[in-house]
Amino acid sequence: MNLIKRNAEMKAFFDRKTEGYDDVHLALMNDKIAITTALPADICTVLDLGAGTGLELIPLFEKFPDVRVTAVDLSESMLGVLKTRPFADRVTCIAGDFFNTDFGGHYDAVISSAALHHFDPDNKRMLYRRIFEALRPGGIYLNSDRFYENIEDQEIDLVQYAEDPNRFPHMDTPLAMSVETALLKDIGFTDIAFDELDGRYFLNRAVKP
Repeated sequence: MNLIKRNAEMKAFFDRKTEGYDDVHLALMNDKIAITTALPADICTVLDLGAGTGLELIPLFEKFPDVRVTAVDLSESMLGVLKTRPFADRVTCIAGDFFNTDFGGHYDAVISSAALHHFDPDNKRMLYRRIFEALRPGGIYLNSDRFYENIEDQEIDLVQYAEDPNRFPHMDTPLAMSVETALLKDIGFTDIAFDELDGRYFLNRAVKP
């Protein structure tokens, strides 16, 4: 999968969808709240990948008002909304992709919500290595997202995308949980688990030993 093309496609889509994005994604707030619920009580620093307008940060700052967050997103217009939130002074916003942006520091947690289901296994391997390196020892990775329960469904989406990336205005390509688990293990993560949330959404967690 061509990352430059995929990232450009995602940026253009979400720039167009900034207005009205919260109205659609408020229906997924329980999935976003699950991230905060799973965070350790002593959390201090968080890296949010695909932070968008910052919806998942609302419950996070309610529970952890002193936490410091670095928010990375392709869409500057999405981050523009985040910067209007009451907690914006505790968030460092970075407009960029997940593969070339300097995440900086070693975080207690790396979180993401409905943002990482756009990449094939090779791309995910690169991304998970970067996430692993961004975490401190004992740090936790939490991703509330879509996953498939079998590889067959995963391959259908990936083949359709490879055949015609422009077939849909926006096409998700979630991976199977078994594939995600193998990739995370290969990078060095432990305590890998998937908790079912709503419908096809699961909370994927893993720990850097």
